[in-house]
Amino acid sequence: MQKKLFTFFATRLGIVTVGAIIGVLAPLLQKLGNPPNMGVCVACFQRDIAGAIGLHRFQLAQYIRPEIIGFVFGSLIAAYSYKEFRPRTGSAPIVRFILGVFAMIGALVFLGCPWRAFLRLTGGDGNALFGIAGLIFGIWIGTLFLRAGYNLGRSQPTYASVGWIIPLIMLGLLCLVIVFPQTPGQDKSGILFYSMKGPGSMHAPLLVSLSFSIFIGFLAQRSRFCTMGAIRDFLLFKQTHLLSGVLALAIFSFITNLILGQFNPGFEKQPIAHSMQLWNFGGMVLAGLAFTLAGGCPGRQLFLAGEGDADAGVFVLGMIVGAAISHNFSLASSPDGIGQYGAHAVIIGLMVCLFVGFTMRKKS
Repeated sequence: MQKKLFTFFATRLGIVTVGAIIGVLAPLLQKLGNPPNMGVCVACFQRDIAGAIGLHRFQLAQYIRPEIIGFVFGSLIAAYSYKEFRPRTGSAPIVRFILGVFAMIGALVFLGCPWRAFLRLTGGDGNALFGIAGLIFGIWIGTLFLRAGYNLGRSQPTYASVGWIIPLIMLGLLCLVIVFPQTPGQDKSGILFYSMKGPGSMHAPLLVSLSFSIFIGFLAQRSRFCTMGAIRDFLLFKQTHLLSGVLALAIFSFITNLILGQFNPGFEKQPIAHSMQLWNFGGMVLAGLAFTLAGGCPGRQLFLAGEGDADAGVFVLGMIVGAAISHNFSLASSPDGIGQYGAHAVIIGLMVCLFVGFTMRKKS
């Protein structure tokens, strides 16, 4: 049975099945309490975690999101079940950290990760079209560097304890939620901050979110599901294997939103979104380029961290720090538009990513 599952997830039907399941579960999480058009958003949820532990004090985005914890746990379970837990590190971790910071900055200028870009679109938000276009363009720039020999270097096997660092951090966050649950009417419980209003106050029941996300993490680790990888592989090799999974996510999310009455087409007054299209595009150009240079979208980085990849773990930590920087220095967008210094940060981020791309190419 285990061998059959191993083979199934390597097939096109397997990746389509995973995409379809994510496409159904994400809108269901929205129906059960998660923010509108944000049933699952890795960037936004990591931003909420940063706020919950006090790295930023933006009061509308403070909550330990069980989905992030579950993604790592699910991947960890899958990796151990199939003997794929391989602790490794040493592939330019400081560069990956910086890429994580700027990936988050770009995502928060757009207001969403690649997963949320597609979920926003399937919920009717036309602004997501500009974000998806920017994501594709940023990934395309990244493929030019890949063709030119860009490489962060090979990771090396390391101690098992190194591979356990990110899962243990996630376990610690889960323990904090259990020890310091939200007190009705209070915005702080013990050492954790909680949003009283806004997207941070909207969440599905903890056990539901955790179980759904563990299931997604397990499936995504087995299938290598990755939105950035899907677009990269199509642009580089015209391969559609991963892309078929992303398309399945979009199709089933659209159908589920229709069934649940969550499809509201338009551009104006979409939930947790803005209509400054240049920066919807530009923010995701930055994010897409950073994801490509780092080797995976934010979801994929969590799944890799769950299977022992400490370099992916460094990228995850970079995104959490990037979220804190975005809100502490007025970079993140809001429904009113981009932050005061959001445009400056996107331009600086693109310059940094281009510097990394041009200087980390192996000569033939």
